[in-house]
Amino acid sequence: MTIRLRTRTAVAALSAMLLLATPVATAQALSGPAPARAASTAAATLALPRPTGPYAVGTEVLHLTDHGRADPWVPESGDRELMVSLYYPARPGRPGATAPYVSTGEARLVLTGAGLEGTVQPAALSELGTHARTGARTAPGHLPLVLLSPGFGNPRATMTSLAEDLASRGYVVASVDHPYESVGTELPDGRLLTCVACEKMESAPTKEAREELGRLLSTGRAADLSFVLDRLTGRTPGWRNSRMIDRRRVAVAGHSIGGSAAASAMLADPRFDAGINMDGTFQERVPASGLGERPFMMLGTTSHSPGGGDESWDQGWQHLDGWKRWIGVEGSGHSSFTDVPVLEDRMGVTLDPSVTLSTDRQVRIARDYVGAFLDQHLRGRHQRLLDGPTPRNPEVVFQQP
Repeated sequence: MTIRLRTRTAVAALSAMLLLATPVATAQALSGPAPARAASTAAATLALPRPTGPYAVGTEVLHLTDHGRADPWVPESGDRELMVSLYYPARPGRPGATAPYVSTGEARLVLTGAGLEGTVQPAALSELGTHARTGARTAPGHLPLVLLSPGFGNPRATMTSLAEDLASRGYVVASVDHPYESVGTELPDGRLLTCVACEKMESAPTKEAREELGRLLSTGRAADLSFVLDRLTGRTPGWRNSRMIDRRRVAVAGHSIGGSAAASAMLADPRFDAGINMDGTFQERVPASGLGERPFMMLGTTSHSPGGGDESWDQGWQHLDGWKRWIGVEGSGHSSFTDVPVLEDRMGVTLDPSVTLSTDRQVRIARDYVGAFLDQHLRGRHQRLLDGPTPRNPEVVFQQP
């Protein structure tokens, strides 16, 4: 089984963010020829795509500590600490400032890791335009909850565009940073955590050791996600607006190792009603007993094809016993389901030359198919988009193992 954690790819994807204010010569050295606009566009004019739903979007960051678990990667650091960005439907109006894409401290860590400190200002990352506003009043209603887990090495920020869009469509979204599994996570007290798990994966001596680390990542993230769900929906909720969450309608989704963690979370916790794996190898095998007939969607590149190189998708598909879809996107790449294509487009650089889809198509497909899945399974609204191929989406392939 291929371990699809993409440690180096994750770091390279983050390197895309660093080029927002990089001179053309540096951009060319890292990524090949770049259009002149990559050097002249000011960071302040760069922004994520606008959300498509009818709601304004509010956001708040939570720092949560699981006192029942020591951190699995750095046990001497004490209890497991998590950073969570919440996105929620908000009332009209524009109170508060838009949230930073990443903190300045996190930006500095990414810059240092890429050897670009002093070349790119941290503000080029932290001031990337977002659309969610702090301090926004919650919209009325009792709404479904979606938990998101990012790829290995990536901060939760790389899921921001999808999170904002889902919130604009009427979902509460919790995007989770898994400490020591990202190149940069800043805690409220100023501590800056690096990717210790990445270092362990890089130094693993055997394929078996890497597979075991992959399983630990997936199951450990599942525990993180269940803890976040506890804090958002339990008797003593950790978020002041938890009353707007409908605990009977909860989904979990993720990219890469986060997609594997979505399946692991469903295996471990029956409170997750539906799940999505976006282009991630299943690090924990789906057992023959399946997921208890709960719906699950596998959305990824066409390199994940039946009988292809990743046998975990074939095995997982066979054991999924509820509503299920295996959807491939022709012309996409591993990071097409994250913010990375947007960052590449804004900078005029290319990190994955195999991707032939436009940025707009990558963003639209990810938003539309994830949104349709959630509307169908958390809101009970049948979505024709999930029934099969459509003329408007010729790149989308419904795999038939």
